[in-house]
Amino acid sequence: MQRSGFTNGLIPLCIRTTSLFTAMKILTFSTLYPNAVKQHHGIFTETALKKVMETGKIETVVVAPVPWFPFKHKMFGDYAGFARVPKEEMRSGVRVLHPRYFLPPKMGMHAAPFLMAMASRSAIARLMDEGFQFDVIDAHYFYPDGVAATLLGRYFNKPVVISALGTDINLIPKFYLPRKMIVWAGKNAAAVVTVCEALKTELKKIGLAREDIMPLRNGVDLELFKPVDRPTTRSALGISGFTLLSVGYLVARKGHHRAIAALALMPDVTLAIAGGGPDENKLRKLATDLGVQNRVKFLGVLSQKELCLYYGACDALVLASSREGWANVLLESMACGTPVVASNIWGTPEVITSPEAGVLMPSNTPAGIAQAVAHLRSNYPLHTSTRAYAERFSWSDTTAEKVRIYNRLSQQPAPAH
Repeated sequence: MQRSGFTNGLIPLCIRTTSLFTAMKILTFSTLYPNAVKQHHGIFTETALKKVMETGKIETVVVAPVPWFPFKHKMFGDYAGFARVPKEEMRSGVRVLHPRYFLPPKMGMHAAPFLMAMASRSAIARLMDEGFQFDVIDAHYFYPDGVAATLLGRYFNKPVVISALGTDINLIPKFYLPRKMIVWAGKNAAAVVTVCEALKTELKKIGLAREDIMPLRNGVDLELFKPVDRPTTRSALGISGFTLLSVGYLVARKGHHRAIAALALMPDVTLAIAGGGPDENKLRKLATDLGVQNRVKFLGVLSQKELCLYYGACDALVLASSREGWANVLLESMACGTPVVASNIWGTPEVITSPEAGVLMPSNTPAGIAQAVAHLRSNYPLHTSTRAYAERFSWSDTTAEKVRIYNRLSQQPAPAH
């Protein structure tokens, strides 16, 4: 199947000229995208897409595959959630398709890219039959999404952009076959983007030998995340004393357990934890065992607007993750005027580069957290200075560069396979 385009020299010049002003059509491909069941799942992908759409230069349809599961009853947990995701929905004016792919136990990790591509192929073909003749496939997350997108790009003869986000590069390549497939996809993609320099370096280490890998860091929505009236908001939320905020899925790699343990070394500090996940009961038990349960508040899953209030009301965000690409919560907190304390890993040192932003932990341990918090408190920046630092990270530059990539690829001849 060849890419559509004006190749007939007899087409009137006025028609060809008019076509230059039509929006580029991009197929966005990612499993990390919000849906009606999980409203916050992959919200950073949706945010980045919104910023591109705001330029008025792009039209898109999102293909966000979900694993197939036959039962919708809540007794089946997250798997039932997959079954409840609609096959198609509209989000913020964007059409989102959710083709189902079979994910067999035990062998699913290695088979996922192929099964995902096979399941998505018919949905994409229908889109094209309906008239959505897209120019570029834009895949977010390298594995399995980027590999599947590269297979689809070869089938439909379309250029593919793959964005590396974090765990897809700093964890998954530890497995031999996925690493080989990531390198293959990276070599065959028309463009490769990473959210930080650290991920670009890691891609080269695992064997992706191309010099045009482009780091394009995420931005922050400065209109949504902004300072609040701190005294009023603290009073409304019941916050008093020096309070830390830890945000993220409740699993070990997010480091909430280290933040709880650090409270034993900081007797006048309180911790609020925003997020849901499988480790909640384990974290509550840890707080009780350490005798700090009265200084830990579990907030559950919050909307972005609710998060903004907590960012602005707390005294510091603590991010004790063991793995991150470019942690969006850091800039969100700073945009609300609140400095951060974070583990010195991957792209995080690229985010925190001055005292106005916050402090990098000397070690990702409870003692390291306590030491970093003490340093922050003794050199606490003005909230206005922290906000001004965050304003350097708007979406404008990243968005403009993504549009340039799409434009360049849409004007290139179709890839030959």
